[in-house]
Amino acid sequence: MEFTAGGRLEVRITPADVGKRVSVRRLNEGPGTGGKFTDTVGVLTSWNDGVVLITRRDGERVPIMESALVAGKVVPSAPARRRGPAASYAELARVSARAWQPVESEPLGEWELRAAAGFTRRANSVLPLGDPGRPLDEALAYVRQWYEERELPAYIQTATGAEGTQELLCADLEERGWEREVSAELHVGALAPLGDPDLPDATVERVRLARSFDEAWLRRYKRFGVPGPHVLKVLAGGPSVWFASVPGASFDAGPAAIGRCVVDGRWAGFMAVEVDPAHRRQGLASAVMAALSRQALTEGASAAWLQVEDDNEGARALYGRLGFAAHHTYHHYRYPSAR
Repeated sequence: MEFTAGGRLEVRITPADVGKRVSVRRLNEGPGTGGKFTDTVGVLTSWNDGVVLITRRDGERVPIMESALVAGKVVPSAPARRRGPAASYAELARVSARAWQPVESEPLGEWELRAAAGFTRRANSVLPLGDPGRPLDEALAYVRQWYEERELPAYIQTATGAEGTQELLCADLEERGWEREVSAELHVGALAPLGDPDLPDATVERVRLARSFDEAWLRRYKRFGVPGPHVLKVLAGGPSVWFASVPGASFDAGPAAIGRCVVDGRWAGFMAVEVDPAHRRQGLASAVMAALSRQALTEGASAAWLQVEDDNEGARALYGRLGFAAHHTYHHYRYPSAR
């Protein structure tokens, strides 16, 4: 990481660069540090009272004393992608929103307020993709009132780590007392390799595809308890929705594995890929994704996306082997008085 000009370290950023992606080097101070340097890359979200605040790709906010800076520069707004299809954050945000549609929504400028009786944060949060059409504090007050009328906590879904993401909005929300509860990553990858896994054809052929889900599919999809009408509507919504299941040993046992895919233009989004614990490590998750991928390819899709929560190490390992890579991190901020 080159910071020098004529052989000298230079701080080439100023408060006027707030909102830009920067790379800085600071001197570690204090006992035991040995005067070592630490480099930080992220969006410069504020520079006040001698403190430089940088939001990293994963949403972590790093405060740095201005006096500790030894070098800094503005860098390209989006890091170079090493693999996976190229896509903007706005494109992926809209595609993923269409794949998980709320029961009720309302525009607020370029924001979308979404509700589905509390079924998942994604379907019960604001998607802010531009200007709300009014001052931020006024917009946030409207958001809180809108969700309060529906007896729901007020959530705003934001993103960090890619060109066009919302590091500044994250900082504004935290300054106003909104609390980040959950973070996850959206991963992207090429679709064609998913349809040709290193599995016997017989394993993939066990997967059954349907345009709708049945009671057995829902029994396997049990993470949200007994589904109500709002759950059924969210699951069924989307441009071109497919449900996959692998039959289990008996009807009472339910499917050995399930999955859901939404095809939307060049994109195929994968959700609800779950495997019965008794059938894990048999390649069934890969088989489900292979069968869904082959269907999506016939509809003209070429790229894939999915979402992985931070603490799901098993899913991260699986999707990494299948060629997925992180595109951006998204977060859900909750207004604390709504508890």
